[in-house]
Amino acid sequence: MTTDSADAAARRTVRAYHEARFRGDVTTAAAQIGEGFSFRSPFITSDSPTGHLDGLDGLLGIVTGVELISELYGKTEATVLYDVHTTPAVGITQHTAEHFHLHDGRITSIRLIFDSAPWQAIMSAAGPARDEAAPMA
Repeated sequence: MTTDSADAAARRTVRAYHEARFRGDVTTAAAQIGEGFSFRSPFITSDSPTGHLDGLDGLLGIVTGVELISELYGKTEATVLYDVHTTPAVGITQHTAEHFHLHDGRITSIRLIFDSAPWQAIMSAAGPARDEAAPMA
């Protein structure tokens, strides 16, 4: 495989993942994930192909659009820069970068990078996460 076709393959995989995630299509997004996957973001750490997508419906419920700014692709890595626009009630435009590692045409790691400060108040108002809440009776 030439470098150009490897870059194109990485682009197809990452774009398929990115577009599926923002459509709420967890099955298609997860199909782009390879063995030994890991995900890291300011709020989530997961080694599950779908665990990092838990709660996606809640996020998509406040997203009004995703504006792609830049994409950089190599044979085994990619970086995507984009803005996530939210409803006026939330009022956040989230500048976001994702760095992907790929092996054999599948995503093996994602590092999601964004300023989490604007989300702190929203998450606080939502209440404790299930594992932080009082035990259920």
